[in-house]
Formats: sequence, C-alpha cells, structure tokens
Amino acid sequence: MAFFICSNCGFGSASWLGKCPDCGQWNTLKEQRDSSTKEKEVTLKLDVKPLSKVVSSAKSKKNTGIFEFDRVIGGGLLPGAVILLTGEPGVGKSTLLLQALHNLRTLYISGEESAEQVKDRAARLKVNLDQFFFSETLQVEGITEGLDELKNTIDILVIDSIQTVYSKNVDGAPGSVSQLREAANQLIIKAKKLGIPLIIIGHITKDGDIAGPKTLEHMVDTVLTFEGERVSQFRVLRAAKNRFGSTDEIGIFEMKGAGLAEVNNPLVFLDEHKEEMAGKAIAGIVEGKRPLFFEIQALASPTMLSIPRRVVKGVNYNKVLLLLAVIRKNLNLPLDKYDIYVNVVGGVDVTSPAADMGIIAAILSSIKNIPLSNRVLFLGEVGLLGEIRKIFSQDKILSEAERLKFQRVFSSATIHTVKDLARQITQG
Repeated sequence: MAFFICSNCGFGSASWLGKCPDCGQWNTLKEQRDSSTKEKEVTLKLDVKPLSKVVSSAKSKKNTGIFEFDRVIGGGLLPGAVILLTGEPGVGKSTLLLQALHNLRTLYISGEESAEQVKDRAARLKVNLDQFFFSETLQVEGITEGLDELKNTIDILVIDSIQTVYSKNVDGAPGSVSQLREAANQLIIKAKKLGIPLIIIGHITKDGDIAGPKTLEHMVDTVLTFEGERVSQFRVLRAAKNRFGSTDEIGIFEMKGAGLAEVNNPLVFLDEHKEEMAGKAIAGIVEGKRPLFFEIQALASPTMLSIPRRVVKGVNYNKVLLLLAVIRKNLNLPLDKYDIYVNVVGGVDVTSPAADMGIIAAILSSIKNIPLSNRVLFLGEVGLLGEIRKIFSQDKILSEAERLKFQRVFSSATIHTVKDLARQITQG
C-alpha cells in the first residue's frame, strides 16, 4: 500500500494530493516505500542491567576553556552529548563555537561557509588550526561513515547548519522536515554510539523560533539560544533545555574586535552615565546563581491617537500590558492619553518577574517626570491585585546590592502594594 508524506511539514496521506492540506504547499507529497517492501531487520535482544552497574559520566566532562559557555551547558561537554545552538544570523554563533572549542580537536562540517572563510575567522580568533578539521561533506551517510574512521582523532563534531545536511534515502530538498528529521536522527545515533559530543547549529524563523520540526528539540540533550542585538556589543547565551544541568544559568559575552570576551561584572548592563533622568529605573534579578542588574527605561509621551501605542523591547510585551492594567486599576492614571515605550538597555531580554517593580517604577517616573536615583534598586514581582511579592533568591540580590553600595532598595520587605510604590516615588 502506497503512503505519501509531505516533504515540507511531514503530513501523511494514503493517496497523492496536489496540495498539502496541512501546510498548503503544492507538489510536496512524495511516495514512501511500503514497510512490507523494506528488508527485514534483525530483532535485537533486550539488554537489561541495574543502574548500580552503570558508570557515571559526570567525571568525564571536558571543559572548553570558556567558563561562561561551560556554565550554561552544565559544567562541560559530556561524551555523546547533543547540543542544538540557535540564534539570529550574524549574532556570533560561529565565533562562539570557534572560541569555545579552540582547545579541542574539532571536526567542523559547514554548508554555510567555505573553508577559506572559516580559516580566516579561526586565524583571527587565534584557534589552533592544526587540530581543527574542516569538511564540506553534507550527505549524512558520508558523515556518519567517516566518523567511524575519525573517532579516535576528534573530540567533538560541529554541524553548521543542520538545514544544509541531507540524506540520500529521503526525498525532498535539504532543510525540509523529512530531511531534517532523518539527518538529525542519524547524526545523534552515531554520536551516542561513538561517545562524541555533537553540536548542531540551527536556523531560526522570523518569529525567533527554531526552524524545522519541534521534534528536533526533543531529540537533542541541550537547546541553547545565543541572543543579542547586532548593534549592541553584548550577547547572552541561554539554555532552553538541558538534560545535564540547569536551564536558569546564562552566559554573558561582549563582542570585541578580537572576538567574544566573557563578562563577569553584574553591573555591565547599566548605563555609564550617572545623570539622574525621569523614566529609568534599576531592576535586580537572579539568572541561575548570579545576581544581575538592568536599567529599564520608559517613555510616556502624550498622544493624539485614539488607540495609544505600546512599544516594548527587552521584556515581554504581554507582561507590560498586564502591568499597565495594574497601574490603571490601582492608581487611576489616564494611561490612554500616553504612548508608552519600554526598553531594556544593552539589547538583551529580561524574562524574570523580578523586574516587574522596576518596569512600573520607570513608567511612573516618566509619567510624573520624577527622576529616580541611580543608587536605588527595585526588585519584586507584581500580582494582578497590585500586591508586591517576594522573588526567588531575593536575599542574594539584597546581599549583592549592599556590596555594590546601593543606597536604597525597594522590595517586598519595604513596599507591599503598587500604591505604596507610587507614594514613595512621588515623595522622593
């Protein structure tokens, strides 16, 4: 019995269709071989052993030499670990990997750049070219066969990118759903079998999501996102999924002429200018084990539009709308008369609810035109009823704020409601 699979989205049909009902693409349904025509595979015997006999691989982690990278992936590279790295084009994914793997014997397979381009970048970053191997072979069967011969020669395999790799056994162009699944599956099985760490670079969509099937994320051990505005010098590495460590840790880098430099200063995202101006507030949050401090800016401008504008960058748009509703309900402010813009300085994203009070403080400061001191810190989650809640690891931020000599801290210990916060800002 024939079976037809869409090469674009993976939709299956018992009969051929000119247009895929799922994704709407034309002439993408390809006939697949019936399972009855496939060669019979040998049935493998179930192999069972107690976990007490399994040797832990935690001690065999390999450090890359870049602490910020090792921090995010769980302390180092484990044998057979599969990492999916994504980020916008030009953000510095290849630069990050070249620097992180400069001490390891690396096989770099690229369908995005030529050997000359990779060599020029590697030389600029002072990578040891003698132990850095390059290949333009993109057929996954050729890659997996070659790994058997190189298993004792290399420490890690990098695929840049998975959208350019294809299988000879699957119909469809490289980058299609069926090709992505098959190529990733073969690479992961081979990496696990040989105990070679595998890093896969993946494209992202216009919405910032990982391109390709969602199952690609489930197949790998770790999903990393490298983010930051190309016009900003700062980059942040986050783990969206990590089987070998926490997903709360982040790595912070600064893009310089010689490559990426690690950042350990918790005040790195604050504005260097100490002038007090209305519309900015300092928020403290904890990312993993480290306290960080961000400058949140807000601009409330009188509007003539019937529907005022809301422009948000660096924090969640819906979160800002929620906080505006809390302000309107509790403080009875005419927010419909203002266009409101909110931004996080540094071109990075802040996802922690600990920044809620800082966002509200910046908005109130702009509306009332009251400057806030650069030595005042805001930390606290704001509930729908206007209450200020204690945040995770609040004591750690308070301790760090004391060390950095912040003069005053607004938290759930001193401020209980949004009304209290507005009263304190008004009174100065």
